[in-house]
Amino acid sequence: MTATDPAREEGSEDATLIERFDALLCDLDGVVYAGPHAIDGAPESLKRVKDSGRAVMYVTNNASRSPEAVAEHISSLGAPARRQDVVSSAQAAAALLAERLPRSAKVLITGAQALADEIRAVGLTPVTSQDEQPEAVVQGFDPHTGWEHLAEAAFTLADDAVLWCATNTDRTIPKERGIAPGNGTLVAAVAAASGREPVVAGKPEAPIFREAAERVGARNPAVVGDRLDTDILGANNAGMPGIEVFTGVDSPRSVLAACTSQRPTYLLGNLRELFEPYPRVEVTHDGDRFRARCREAVAETDSTAVTVTAPRDSLDGWRAACAAWWAAHPDVDVAHEPSLTWQDPA
Repeated sequence: MTATDPAREEGSEDATLIERFDALLCDLDGVVYAGPHAIDGAPESLKRVKDSGRAVMYVTNNASRSPEAVAEHISSLGAPARRQDVVSSAQAAAALLAERLPRSAKVLITGAQALADEIRAVGLTPVTSQDEQPEAVVQGFDPHTGWEHLAEAAFTLADDAVLWCATNTDRTIPKERGIAPGNGTLVAAVAAASGREPVVAGKPEAPIFREAAERVGARNPAVVGDRLDTDILGANNAGMPGIEVFTGVDSPRSVLAACTSQRPTYLLGNLRELFEPYPRVEVTHDGDRFRARCREAVAETDSTAVTVTAPRDSLDGWRAACAAWWAAHPDVDVAHEPSLTWQDPA
């Protein structure tokens, strides 16, 4: 019995991956840049996408900077970006709170000035103290957040009537020196102190991706990201193809082990590969044993192990391994990493 993933069968064998889409909805940290520096090849690739007549939107969970500042940073690296091309989790949080609170309602800001500005822009009133009797707390990433800010949020949330919104819950962020704590770690501290959980406005929720697509009238957008739990889960929540690029947080091994809701449609080493044909991955099975082929790479699996016949750590080998393992385990709720063996081709 043979099955081919429909997403990998679209278009001709010679068509490049980017030809399948009319827009890219790109994450930033780990995809376009790491800290102040560009990811190798990313700006040039995104300019090439734009020059091909396709839209490029930037969907970011970083609520510490304004869309203008984000666009300026992207442009300074050589990628095409305007203010209206940036959709931030701060904007998503402001829109969510505006829907749930009366106009001019006070909102305690646990985050950067950029977050306060977005709250003010939707007609709400940013405040900084429990003494001002806020009706909501909004929490977003700010590298200058300290204990006193987190404590103020926890004090305010002791009142169960106060709404709590987090822009995002990314546990980590990629920086030029490595992986650093993200907003999710700060949200977790407030959750531990208050005994509450926030409503999340940004990724991986679907509205932020749909807003990005609607801004440019995209009918066939794809989400590009480096994180399974925000970018790829968000793509799946929004019903869009997810492109995992291995230039940031998640690795091929973590993608292989991903739960069903966080599995990407495509795997790329970098954004330059958008302009290459994406290889077909064919999966066959005999009982509970699955076999996947991606060009010359072959992966075989049973219920607990995957054996890959390909040059070690080749991307086609990982594509085959994922296809076989996922076919053998189509419905899993938590990450499940198999035993993995690589064999050199004969």
